[in-house]
Amino acid sequence: MKIKDWSNDERPRERVMALGPEAVSNAELLAILIGSGTPEVTSVDLMRKVLSEHGDSLRALGTLSRQELEKYNGIGPAKAVTIQAAMELGKRLLLETKGPKAKFGSSTDAFDLFRTKIGDIPHEECHLLLLDVKNQFMGYHVVSRGGISESSVDVRLVLRHALIAGAPNLILAHNHPSGNPMPSRQDDDLTMRLQKACQTMALRLLDHIIIGDDTYYSYADEGRVNG
Repeated sequence: MKIKDWSNDERPRERVMALGPEAVSNAELLAILIGSGTPEVTSVDLMRKVLSEHGDSLRALGTLSRQELEKYNGIGPAKAVTIQAAMELGKRLLLETKGPKAKFGSSTDAFDLFRTKIGDIPHEECHLLLLDVKNQFMGYHVVSRGGISESSVDVRLVLRHALIAGAPNLILAHNHPSGNPMPSRQDDDLTMRLQKACQTMALRLLDHIIIGDDTYYSYADEGRVNG
């Protein structure tokens, strides 16, 4: 049976119109975005299948590449890009919520932001959070992709982002896809180099956070940076 054959109180779009978006499931919201399924499977059932195979997690869905999404029958390039766009908007909404008025007063505050960006991706990325003198949000940048050991983090680039933005304080973060947040020797070396470079430029490295499986390691909490 196609969605158009469902009763009005079952159709996702009509339910949103009558009850609001909070009244429908994640699969139904995604079904509205992609518009259609296949002759055999409705868009709702298709998105239920995709979500089910990724732990019913929007965070996990947000890590899928376009090619991975297109492996599902009924999802072509346009639908895959639509799903990716929706996931990215969710991430940017959180970033905006943590925006200019938000204060990052602890490692937990920073972790809550960083894990939405790099907490579930299968490769290492290094990201930079820029803050003002009150530790309020000033900017966010991707510093490197591929990992600290594979694609070296350019300390000069980190400093350049901070100087251009006029941001005196910064927090660096990267993920460990293994799930273990304990720092490596390369992590320690990077932290030391960046801290020395920041001191030279009258900047403050407040923290370097390593993201694991819903947990993290904070150099600041361990007393290993003195921003």
